[in-house]
Amino acid sequence: MKNRMRDLREDHDLSQRQVAAALGITQRKYSYIETGTQPLTEDILVGLAHFYGVSTDYILRLTDDAQSGRK
Repeated sequence: MKNRMRDLREDHDLSQRQVAAALGITQRKYSYIETGTQPLTEDILVGLAHFYGVSTDYILRLTDDAQSGRK
């Protein structure tokens, strides 16, 4: 999961600070979530899915299909 979050961020040429601002959290908190130091909450997961336009299953690595949520 943490790698998928980082991959999405880097694929969009964004900094942790930019993603954190879009989610309404600090860069430090985002960094902790991205590295797995803090758990990914449902609110942040849904926020990330909306921000990137992908499914939550994709972020959680339950599928490789960013849109459908199916394997």
